[in-house]
Amino acid sequence: VQLQASGGGLVQAGGSLRLTCAASAKYFSEYGMVWFRQAPGKEREFVAGVSWIGDSTYYADSVKGRFTISRDNAKNTVYLQMNSLKPEDTAVYYCAADRRGVRPTAQPYERDYWGQGTQVTVSS
Repeated sequence: VQLQASGGGLVQAGGSLRLTCAASAKYFSEYGMVWFRQAPGKEREFVAGVSWIGDSTYYADSVKGRFTISRDNAKNTVYLQMNSLKPEDTAVYYCAADRRGVRPTAQPYERDYWGQGTQVTVSS
């Protein structure tokens, strides 16, 4: 499975961005999809996840109410809509595929496939 993340950029605080993760996977709908982020000097942290068919979503407390994850299995794509961005959201954002599901508390090394990351920078 190959994952290609895109959509990052520079935005002012309060602005919005939509990240896209395109997957080359014959059985994309069999993977839970998650977004992680990693800020400089910090560990990679879970941001959001969506179940195989999109009926369940999970969010880190820090992004609840501001970020929305969704997927389109017909397009092999997962999205992360980020609204009301804050400077502390600045990080490299990675998408990952996990055949065991979203599992919000699972560690990054437990995920099966990773995209290359896309930089999000929020200025104050």
